[in-house]
Amino acid sequence: MSQAQLNSPKSWLVFGFAILAYISAISQRTSFGVAGIQATERFDASAQILATFSVVQLVVYAGAQVPVGLLLDKFGPRILITSGALLMAAGQAFLAISVNVPMGLAGRVMVGMGDAMVFVSVLKLLPLWFSGSRIPVLTQLTGTFGQLGQLISLFPFHMILLGVGWSAAFSIMSGFAFATFITTIAFVRNGKNWDGHGEGEQETGSRIAQAWKQPGTRLGFWTHFSTAFMINTFMMTWGYPFLVEGQGMDGALASGLMAVFVVVAIVLGPILGALTARHASQRSNIALSIVGSILALWAAVLLWPGQAPLWILVLLMVAIAAGGPASVIGFDFARTFNPPRVLGTATGLVNTGGFIGAFVTIYVIGFIMDMLHKANGSVGELYNLPAFRVALSFQFVMALLGMAFMVIERRKARRFLAEQ
Repeated sequence: MSQAQLNSPKSWLVFGFAILAYISAISQRTSFGVAGIQATERFDASAQILATFSVVQLVVYAGAQVPVGLLLDKFGPRILITSGALLMAAGQAFLAISVNVPMGLAGRVMVGMGDAMVFVSVLKLLPLWFSGSRIPVLTQLTGTFGQLGQLISLFPFHMILLGVGWSAAFSIMSGFAFATFITTIAFVRNGKNWDGHGEGEQETGSRIAQAWKQPGTRLGFWTHFSTAFMINTFMMTWGYPFLVEGQGMDGALASGLMAVFVVVAIVLGPILGALTARHASQRSNIALSIVGSILALWAAVLLWPGQAPLWILVLLMVAIAAGGPASVIGFDFARTFNPPRVLGTATGLVNTGGFIGAFVTIYVIGFIMDMLHKANGSVGELYNLPAFRVALSFQFVMALLGMAFMVIERRKARRFLAEQ
């Protein structure tokens, strides 16, 4: 292994352009979340159909994680990041010209497939270019800087969408993804520490079984599930309609409020990275505490008589946003419990957690919203505060499920470590 390249200026160059590709991936992923109202009009879609757009993308993303992890262990991060960027560029270009639901869904499928390749590939680069002591903090920084992609979708993309229209806005997003395809080819390398051929000899089924057998992988999965599904649900589909139609906000204020997510990620990410590096035994307690705070704020907002005041909505944004950095703790479990030859597979398995939770939650919320509208004789607005209160409460069911499995797998993980 070449130690000379670790933590070198070239390490930071490779990391920087890999992060740029991830920023693009986040912006592509979340762009549809602020276009929900326009999508409802463009495709003449119900709440359930609108939810289906995000659900399809998330199903593709989550379903691709295991095969992506296997490909990552065999071919390396560079090939997967470039492939992902190209797929996202094609998907957003197709969405730009879409005029009906099937065309729109096809575009989101391509975006989901491309998005699925990027984050786990960036994480795989870290031990190839940096020493172990820096990896927990850099893992958090990857998630932190990636959230800058939300600012792109919340502000310039949303402004272009409102000012110029659907086709122009999604075409520009396609161009951004294609630009990162070019920069990845030019600057991102696997490095001298990469040895993909030796890692690729193990049978696929054996690799998956070995990764999932580790209790740390399963704990990472449920940690990611519990911490990430609510932020994905909010950012990808239901947050903007809830704030605008449910809480009566103007669109610009709603976009600005959702920008709190990025600020929290930038502030909290490095702190959690340092805490997980120094207090590894408390990682699950940190994650559980953050999930508990999110549920407490959701309860306060949903039970508030009438529309909630701005200050409590800001607190809700802060709590939900904390789930993003907290979800990265799941990858630290995968890293510390798995050998390098299956780390990509284990990381892919963990990364399915929050997205499986999100696509179930997004779809069920849309189903409940439509059912309530039909029960009311389809009279009045589809999106209204009483309906949001009922539908968004489903998040409590999913969170309690995830937390229960976190506790179960944590006991198994601690028992496993004690036996070593």
